[in-house]
Amino acid sequence: MANRVKRFDEINITPLTDIFLVLLIIMMVVAPMLDSKGLSIALPSVSESVTEASKPAKVLDVDITAQNTISIEGKTIATDDLREVLRDQSATHPDGLSLNINPEARYELSVQVMDAAQAVGIEKLAINEG
Repeated sequence: MANRVKRFDEINITPLTDIFLVLLIIMMVVAPMLDSKGLSIALPSVSESVTEASKPAKVLDVDITAQNTISIEGKTIATDDLREVLRDQSATHPDGLSLNINPEARYELSVQVMDAAQAVGIEKLAINEG
């Protein structure tokens, strides 16, 4: 019985801690060197924002009523004529389109207006409910 082998049942976490500390130091050294070019944001200067704020916005108003009719600038438009009217009106309203949707209106009408606006080349769109 003199040849008893003692089993080692404990886990030594010192080497694991050393590895994590070395990785932490490497990340702290490398992180400032990374160049984050994710988004390029062009911030306007103060003089540009003052001149743009003084100009009235030329936004085309499109309303979808509870009766599922589309009206542009107060005139009721058929869905078949929507692209032609938007194409004509987009020249005089370069600042985009404001889509006012009644909550009781059908969803497909708003999709048709957005599709027509995209097809005509209107890039700016604001959606309002009410």
